[in-house]
Amino acid sequence: MGRFFKMLKEDVDVVFDQDPAARNRFEVILLYSGLHAIWAHRVAHACFNRKLFFMARLISQISRFFTGIEIHPGAKIGRRFFIDHGMGVVVGETCEIGDNVTLFQGVTLGGTGKEKGKRHPTVKDNALVASGAKVLGSITIGENSKIGAGSVVLRDVPDNSTVVGIPGKVVVQDGVKVRNDLDHHKLPDPVSDKIESLAKEIERLQFEVENLKKE
Repeated sequence: MGRFFKMLKEDVDVVFDQDPAARNRFEVILLYSGLHAIWAHRVAHACFNRKLFFMARLISQISRFFTGIEIHPGAKIGRRFFIDHGMGVVVGETCEIGDNVTLFQGVTLGGTGKEKGKRHPTVKDNALVASGAKVLGSITIGENSKIGAGSVVLRDVPDNSTVVGIPGKVVVQDGVKVRNDLDHHKLPDPVSDKIESLAKEIERLQFEVENLKKE
């Protein structure tokens, strides 16, 4: 029990340390929905481990209603987990989250719908996932890695990396920029292709109209 309360205290401390808007711990305890969601998950996960599945889901759904954050009670979450703002965060059942991990609002740690068993991401220590990012499937986000806002990550991310884009690509690893060569003039442009197709169709119709006029 002492270890459990120590973990709850750490959850408060990490919010106070990382959020410059937090004025004092009393404010954090009363007003931070991310903290409330984490605490509810700690209790729900304890119930889940004791096979009190209905109670676990009930707690998680009540928490979702009040905080806008959905964490499945089966998810394994380490110490000093920080959810900043938090609205729209989703954490799947088989997620495994290490220590000192930060998620921002709108983040999804979900599945692709194709897998069975371990179907959600593993996020290792000290990782950060920025606003709106989607990390999908049974993949691993390495230690000290950062996922850029709005990215969609479908593959493993090495330790000490920064990933951005759709689909997510590593742009920095171990402090060194990663070169991703692209022949931009060869990339598909669906809008341009459609315009070109319409132009050809108009030209064909004009040709037919001219022929009809001659007849």
